[in-house]
Amino acid sequence: MAEATPGQLALINALEAKRGAWKTDIDKFDAYLRGKQPLSFLSDEMREEFGDKITDLVINWPQLVVDTYENRLDVEGFRFPGESEGSEELWAIWQANDMDEQSMLGHVDALGLARACVIVGAPDDPDAAPIITVESALDCAWTRDPRTRKVTAAMKRWTGGDDGKTDMLSLYEPERTTTMSKGKTGWNVDEVDEHGLGVVPLVPLVNRPRIKYPDGFSEIEAIIGLADAANKMATDMMVSGEYHAMPRRWAFGLKRDDFVDANGALKNAWSVIKGRLWANENPDVKVGQFSESDLKNFHDTIRLLAAMVSHLTALPPYYIAFEGGNPTSADAIRASEAPLVKRIERKQVAFGATWEEVMRLCMLIVGGEVPDGAEQLETVWRDPSTPTVAQMADAVTKKAATRGADGRPLIPTEQARIDLGYTPAERQLMTEMERDSLALDPVNAPYLQAPAVSDGAGVS
Repeated sequence: MAEATPGQLALINALEAKRGAWKTDIDKFDAYLRGKQPLSFLSDEMREEFGDKITDLVINWPQLVVDTYENRLDVEGFRFPGESEGSEELWAIWQANDMDEQSMLGHVDALGLARACVIVGAPDDPDAAPIITVESALDCAWTRDPRTRKVTAAMKRWTGGDDGKTDMLSLYEPERTTTMSKGKTGWNVDEVDEHGLGVVPLVPLVNRPRIKYPDGFSEIEAIIGLADAANKMATDMMVSGEYHAMPRRWAFGLKRDDFVDANGALKNAWSVIKGRLWANENPDVKVGQFSESDLKNFHDTIRLLAAMVSHLTALPPYYIAFEGGNPTSADAIRASEAPLVKRIERKQVAFGATWEEVMRLCMLIVGGEVPDGAEQLETVWRDPSTPTVAQMADAVTKKAATRGADGRPLIPTEQARIDLGYTPAERQLMTEMERDSLALDPVNAPYLQAPAVSDGAGVS
């Protein structure tokens, strides 16, 4: 077992530094997504008085924002330039790796934690599909070329080995992947895969990249302060509900000895208990109650914070409001969702570039080269807007029924099905159903077997 070279150790140290620099922010964002963040804006006096007795009330707006965005990010296929239908070969690779589910996990991590990544590898069986896995940025790191911003090296860390406790890592480079385990004297090389791809088989999945910050920012970073304020107000509201929202009683002229039972034993009557009748024969005793507090100020403050979150995240107001405020019509729904839809379309462009690069890596592993036109590969996304089924069907039907000067419909049947949101598998099944139906038709069946005859201008 060979030890890691000085060059490999230097690269590992650089990647570990990058992973460590990300970890603090990622842990923080992860806590907010899970609703496990500590309560902020709580005074020292209140912390000292209540200690562990106070329970945080978390209004998890960060999770709402991430889930709302992710719910509209559905990959439906991959299409080469000039093709109306998606590539069946690439879709088969996608399905073989359960990428419907894995892509969802990657989108959630990228949106909430700023970044995730996708690793592509060759299978043990040469006839099987390439292996695609979505990984957490807590376990991975990568470096980029400062000029092209392309990934030049990457690493994944995990705990494994025969005992399940050994520190392991994979070092990804353009020509090889090296798997190592940590021994008593340092990193030891366990396996080297000389894949010779010429590119690092790890593709970052990044949210909100910028020129100087290509590894992005979390989508919830802008609303963390607002979420903290809302949780503080909600917690204060619950404390006020316990101590001020219910009437508080007062009594003058009573002594502790006045509270005894039939046997003369003292009763615990100095604590306020709802529903208990207070009575005393002393005519000088005066009793009463304080007015309860109105919690409206808490409601208004949380409502204001919700409106600010709505503005920053492009969520329609009725997504985040905590009282009735539904849109009055379908047009009102579309108008209120327009900023959100545009923001999701921007996410589709950025995330689509990652999935296209992943598919090009798969083609490189399968065929040894990237075919012509693959640089223009397009990710097919589901429409991020929310039109009703009736509205969409009506629009598509009108397009299919409209004919041009040559008598042909404006769009073919296959395009109509694509516009209606049917998946490639569903469209293929429909085509087979049509073919079977025609085969049973005695009028059209002979034409299914007849050879095409050319009239010189096209197929007759």
